[in-house]
This record gives sequence, C-alpha cells and structure tokens, in this order.
Amino acid sequence: MFLGAKSIHAQGDVKTEDDYYRIITLPIPEGVELEVGGMTVLNDGRLGVSTRRGEVWLISNPYMYGNSRPTYKKFAEGLHEPLGIQYLDDKFWVTQRGEVTHLEDVDGDQEADVFRSFYQWPLSGNYHQYSYGPVLMKDGKKLFTLNLDWIGHGSSQSKWRGWMISLDDDGNMEPFASGLRSPAGYMVNNEGDVFYAENQGDWVGSGRMTHLEKGDFAGNPESLIWSGEPNSPVKLTPEDIPDTGEPLFDVAQGVPGIKPPAVWFPHTLMGISTSDIVQDTSNGKFGPFEGQYFVGDQGHSKIMRVAMEKVNGVYQGACFPFREGFQSGILRMQWGLDNSMFVGQTSRGWSATGRDKFGVQRMEWTGAIPFEIKSIKSASDGFILEFTEEISEEEALKVSSYDIQSFNYKYHHNYGSPIINQREVKISGLSLSEDGKSVHIAVDSMRLGYIFGITTDGIRTTAGEELLHNIGYFTLNSINKEVEALDLDLYAVQEEMNHDQHKMDMSDTPEVISAKRVVEMPESWNGKADVTITIGTVPGLKFDKTKFQVKAGSKVKMVFNNNDDMLHNLVIVKPNTVNEVGQAALTLGLKGPEMGYVPESDNVLFHTGITQPESTESIYFTAPKEKGDYIFVCTFPGHYTVMQGILRVR
Repeated sequence: MFLGAKSIHAQGDVKTEDDYYRIITLPIPEGVELEVGGMTVLNDGRLGVSTRRGEVWLISNPYMYGNSRPTYKKFAEGLHEPLGIQYLDDKFWVTQRGEVTHLEDVDGDQEADVFRSFYQWPLSGNYHQYSYGPVLMKDGKKLFTLNLDWIGHGSSQSKWRGWMISLDDDGNMEPFASGLRSPAGYMVNNEGDVFYAENQGDWVGSGRMTHLEKGDFAGNPESLIWSGEPNSPVKLTPEDIPDTGEPLFDVAQGVPGIKPPAVWFPHTLMGISTSDIVQDTSNGKFGPFEGQYFVGDQGHSKIMRVAMEKVNGVYQGACFPFREGFQSGILRMQWGLDNSMFVGQTSRGWSATGRDKFGVQRMEWTGAIPFEIKSIKSASDGFILEFTEEISEEEALKVSSYDIQSFNYKYHHNYGSPIINQREVKISGLSLSEDGKSVHIAVDSMRLGYIFGITTDGIRTTAGEELLHNIGYFTLNSINKEVEALDLDLYAVQEEMNHDQHKMDMSDTPEVISAKRVVEMPESWNGKADVTITIGTVPGLKFDKTKFQVKAGSKVKMVFNNNDDMLHNLVIVKPNTVNEVGQAALTLGLKGPEMGYVPESDNVLFHTGITQPESTESIYFTAPKEKGDYIFVCTFPGHYTVMQGILRVR
C-alpha cells in the first residue's frame, strides 16, 4: 500500500543502501568548528570549505588515500557567514551576506593575502538574509541568490532579496529571476539550464525543484516589490498574484510568468528542507544514474535522487529516496576528482536528524548495481517505469504490485500546505517491455500539475530480489503524446485494485479535535486551571523551556506559542516512549497532515494540532496520576529527535 511503503530494507541478508553507496567520514581536528556553508573542489584535489563562522579552510588529501588522514589549513577568517565558495580564475569567489569577495594567495603560503570586494548589495540586518553562490553559467556569467528576510513571514526588506542575479567579469549585475524564498541550492545542468531547490514556507506548499529561465517568477510575491526597476526582467507585480489556495500549476495557467516546479518533493515523505543540487556527469562511474540529479535535505540528513525528462519543452520528473544516514544537516555537495561525492554539513540553528553539529563526508559507489526504479516518464495514457534490473513478468503484470495516488498542495500565503485533492489512480492496462526492464502503466486519469506517488511493492527481479526503494513521486506538467497508448484489447488488466478510493477536497485539513486535544477549558473546571504552563519555540528545533513540574491529577492549561519560522506541534507522551511515537509519526505518509502528525497510540496522552509560525494554541488536560518524567515533543517529521522536554509529575 502507498501509505505504508517501505524505503530501505535493512534486515537479515537483504541489501541496504550501504551495500551500494558507502559513506566515509573525514576526521576534523579538535577545535575546528567546520560548519560548512560553501564547498569547492580545486584542480589539485584539495577541498575548499567556507564556514558559517566566517572562515575558509583548505583540506588536503580529503580522499584519505592509503588510509592517511586529511590535513587542514586555515586560508582566511573574519568573513560574514559565507554560504558559497568557488575557485575560479586562480582565486576564491566567496559570497558573504552582503558582498562577493575575491580571496587570493599571492605568496603561495596557503593563506589569503588579498581580500577584494567584487560586488555588494544592501543588508537590512535581518537574521534570515542569507546569500549564496556563485554558480557558473555556460556564458561565463556567475549566478547568486539572495534569501528573503523573515518577519513572521517572508519579506524583501532590501533590494533584490528573493531574487537570483547574475554578474559578469566586470561586476555588471543583471536580475535573472524572482519569487525565491530560501534558495540555498541551485545549479546549471549539462545543457546550460538553471535549476534551484526551494524549502517549504509561505507560498511554498512543499519542497520543490524549479527550472528557472531569465524573467521567471517562482512563486513568492514578496520579491516583486523590485519588479518595477528598469533592469528587471520580471514584469509581474504583487497585486497580480492571487491568494486563492488553488494549486500552483492551475494559477500559473492564468498568470503568465509564474513558473511551476519541475519536481515536487512531498513534505516529510521526501525530506523537509531541500538544499544543494548536483548532476551525475560521471559517465557511469557513480552508478546507473548518468544524467540524473541528487538533491540534499538539510533537515532529514539525506540525499534524494531526481530523474527528469523534457516534454513539449517543459521539464518534469520524479524524485526517489537515495541515501540516508549522514552525520549532520546536508547543505553542500560537490563531486570529487574520483567521481565520489563530498557532502558538507551543518546543523546549528537548523537542527537535523544527523546528530553531529557539523561534518564533511564522502560518498562513493561500491560498484554494485542497486535494484531501483531508475526513472518514471510520461506516456499519452499513463507512465513508463524503468528499472535498473530485469523484473519478473508475473509480478510486473499484476495490478496488485502497484499503488498510485495523485495529490497536490495549496498555493497561498500560509506557511506550507496540507495535501489536497488526493485521489487513488486506477490502473487500466499493463505491458512489459521486451528487455523486461520497463513497464507501461495505463491509468484512468492524468491531472496536470499533480504529484503521482507510485509504489511498486510487488515488483521483484527475475531472481526474486526486492527493490531497494519502492516508491517515486512524479510531477506531471505535460503529457507525452509521442508515447502511444496501450491497446486495451491486448493489455487490459484482469483484476481490480484492492484499495479503497481516498479523496480530499480543496478545503483545509480537518482540525484534529479529540479527547487528547481539548482546546476549550472543560466546564467542570469552573473557569480555573490549577496551573498554566507557557511554552515557546526558538530557532534550531528547540522549545524555549525544557522542564516543567506539575502535581499528579492537577488541572493544566498549556499554552504553546510557535515563535519559529517552521511548523510545529506539541505532544505529551508516556515515559520512555518518545522514540516509538516519533518513528510512528514518520510512517504516517499522506495521512500525516490530516492527523496533525500525531499517530494513533496509547503512548500519546495529550497534544496540540500543527501550529503555523507566529501562532498559538492552548490545550487543557488533567495531569497523570502516576508520578514520573513524561516527555513533551514535537512529532512533526524529523523534529522529534531533538525537540523534546520533560513534564515531571510529582
């Protein structure tokens, strides 16, 4: 079933991700706070790293050849949170919060002698004004992206915030595209096309990857206050953007200039905080995914894989799980000279499932071919699923081997979105290719702009091997009519799908009101609680207080203030059950939003709903009669490992 799809096999002698892609951790000297903000590979194989603490480090022998340790040399310090670095034209280009800086080593002692300001932009002083880049374009120009401010919502408080801009070698600036919110990861592919990854937030229902052309608007209207500037290629104004809650693709059909994403990353199902993007151009030296993309996720400390196609001039494609288990939050990825991947990480203020505060790891292919869904492509009547190995014909032609759900997100000013318009997609025909590696699936409906979650739990190789990951999420922007429809007289399926159809309409996700979530004071309390507890949030996935004490059986009013710029809830669980409850929340799948990411469990005692940034909810409950240390925790996926506190009952 789709909602319970597994992602990694990790029992017995069944293959795991580590059998195909090995993670090697680079040792970091004690006292070096290597909070990676930017990363670049030099021609001699050294790794250049800029840190959020304002330093630039050179790492020699990062491949650790012959089991020898890497060595570290501080190249520069005193910079302003540089979140991007590249080595171009015999010098480092470093992007600080307010400028692009050239760093040069004139005397060859591996320390910067020259700090030259190349280009500056204004700053408001807001903590959220991160700046990224450069990324080199085919024409030699360099791209930079500027984060929006955060004032309870995104805001462009200084010029060009929320934009992608380009600079030529003479420092001439041209605005490139707008509508960006938090554009930490972007790249230019082997065809010269620009892609950027975006995080869930206001006007962004879920993480996504968008193909940007000059003059495009990617969705967040705060940056449009600068569209009237003479050199702006974007002509939309804030007033042009409707706030109706319709899907982004549908809105774009009526507002020329809005660019829907090429690929959606369903929130919590495929990570929570997209970061860097790299493309596999290794000619098969990194596995069977030549030309595909890898996208990091900061919050879930993992990397996802993307396979795209271009249909009628429009990019679209599918995302898949790829590799979990990194040590911290992934922000940067770079190819090494040996076609391994360096992964730079940090979690301070942006907490992640990886437990370390920072780190650099290297991921290398072992040479074994994983059994995966290699790609999903559009056909005139459905989808073509390609696999990395030949599959069993018997299983491939069973409808029960598949589950397909389509769904979407709201495009509105709110932070994130519930899943909307969810519908089971019926399979009408199946056909296996001659080489046994591709399945043509004919379906009953293909809604443009929608995400199609395709689970292939029943598929096996001809030798009986299960898939390493059995799910992909395909974003359909254009139907490929060049792939002919199946002749249903020959390929019609002979069985019905064994699933109950599940739909969701355009309304908001229902409020989760239950005996465990009481949001009004019970009448029996006669208007008075014995104790009122107020808890807030602080950046970095933390509650502002981590310990409270109440009397057993007392009447408690708990006020939860979400002061953060992310979605949170507050759940009180029985002692020693927090990991079990947190893991259960992770497996809720598409039911997660409508359940407030609170699993049905006897271990859950009381809870709030999901609270938006800068919002408050109060709940009322009678403290347990049994003494002990109960845990309050945020069970929004990926948060429970770090966002906890103790409610001591005495």
